[in-house]
Amino acid sequence: QAQLVESGGGLVQPGGSLRLSCAASGFTLNYYDIGWFRQAPGKGREGVSCISSHNRRTYYADSVKGRFTISRDNAKNTVYLQMNSLKPEDTAVYYCAARSGSSGWDMISSYNYWGPGTQVTVSS
Repeated sequence: QAQLVESGGGLVQPGGSLRLSCAASGFTLNYYDIGWFRQAPGKGREGVSCISSHNRRTYYADSVKGRFTISRDNAKNTVYLQMNSLKPEDTAVYYCAARSGSSGWDMISSYNYWGPGTQVTVSS
């Protein structure tokens, strides 16, 4: 059974860093586009970043460009989201998702598999 599980969330002060992990079981991540999304309280889910299958391309939301980096470790079947210079507005539940289709990288409906999410709180 295909599953995704996120980890690495927590409480961090503004300006700090966290690295989120998205581990897969039941399928090989390298054959899928992997996206990171987030949802803040009272807001809709939004795309943060995506790494396309076989690492052909990476994508970032304007709000995180230059601060977040997405990467993949095929040996561990895991995708990472390195988050630096965190701001209070980055506070949200972060989800990773996988898809085999093609459309806009941040199109939520195009993703087939979702993890349960991990909470990131940026606060002093």
